[in-house]
Amino acid sequence: MEIKRDVFQAIADPTRRKIIGLLATQSMNLNTISENFEITRQAVSLHIKILEQCNLVSIRQEGRERICEAKLEKLNEVHQWTEQFSIFWTKKLQALKQVVENSPKTP
Repeated sequence: MEIKRDVFQAIADPTRRKIIGLLATQSMNLNTISENFEITRQAVSLHIKILEQCNLVSIRQEGRERICEAKLEKLNEVHQWTEQFSIFWTKKLQALKQVVENSPKTP
């Protein structure tokens, strides 16, 4: 039985965020990814598996190596969700700015 995961679960962990950052610039094999962390290769593999289940990473076999590639399109879900709060807070801050600018100045 495959566990249902979403992109928010993937980015909740700092190790997974760092893996996404590494893979955003280039594809890497598991050993190369593991070299960037002070955790076991097995632990990195588990993080990669979660990222794959969230559709943020794809893995292809090249000979004996497993090559990981970032699939960043899925991060649009995060952007869309956070954008609503960005708009909300921008409006609130603009309203506060107007209040401050229009308030009487005291010496």
